Amino acid sequence: LTGLFLAMHYTSDATTAFSSVAHICRDVHYGWIIRYMHANGASMFFICLFMHVGRGLYYGSYLLSETWNIGIILLFTVM
Repeated sequence: LTGLFLAMHYTSDATTAFSSVAHICRDVHYGWIIRYMHANGASMFFICLFMHVGRGLYYGSYLLSETWNIGIILLFTVM
């Protein structure tokens, strides 16, 4: 959700990418908080994802190979 708000003001050109991020943080109303919510939300998502994989390793969920393989495919797709 925050990525959509950021994408409205971001330009992906190599020469203007940094200035568009600076524009988001400085000129867009609450742009700085949306950017930091996006960064922290993505970090929390991956922390939860890796904890989920770790829990599966701890409890031996890899023994159910079909389910485990689908989960690993989803992990690589998300990354």
